[in-house]
Amino acid sequence: MKLDKSFYLDGDVVQIAKSLVGKELHATVSGIHKAGIIVETEAYSYTEKACHAYLKRNTKRTKTMFMAGGVAYIYICYGIHHLFNIVTNNNEIPEAVLVRALEPLEENAELRVTSGPGKLTKYLGISKKFDTTDLTGNKIWIEDNGHDFQLDLSKRIGIDYAEEDADLLWRFTAKDNKWVSK
Repeated sequence: MKLDKSFYLDGDVVQIAKSLVGKELHATVSGIHKAGIIVETEAYSYTEKACHAYLKRNTKRTKTMFMAGGVAYIYICYGIHHLFNIVTNNNEIPEAVLVRALEPLEENAELRVTSGPGKLTKYLGISKKFDTTDLTGNKIWIEDNGHDFQLDLSKRIGIDYAEEDADLLWRFTAKDNKWVSK
């Protein structure tokens, strides 16, 4: 069952990041449909230094984060990797969840093909051109089909610059899942 807009407007980005683990991320790009179970997420809020919109910085890069929840926020990292995020919360409250890894629903998928945020967008065919895509539409969407995992909580990856906020346990992974990023 496709998630509706209300899921993304919950108001608690950390809770949404936790509850996304086990949901299915679907994308239909150029007529090709691919999907996977979300097995790793990270939460980002404007209240902490790791967030692109820290202290509500509204820039060309972060403008999507200021939209109402339920849209894709896609940015390019290191000039090559397209990273898929889900905007949460209400208009003008910039929060998002980075999807870091998927367990592909495709049988015989090569191990590790979706075990990182840049890898999963490549696998799904998602690029920056899908920034602001409505996640209740038919290009990119999320479904709840009853996959349940025990969660591991840990620090987010690659944000040492965020000082004390780097220690927040806002990374959520499916316990012992082989598709989680390394």
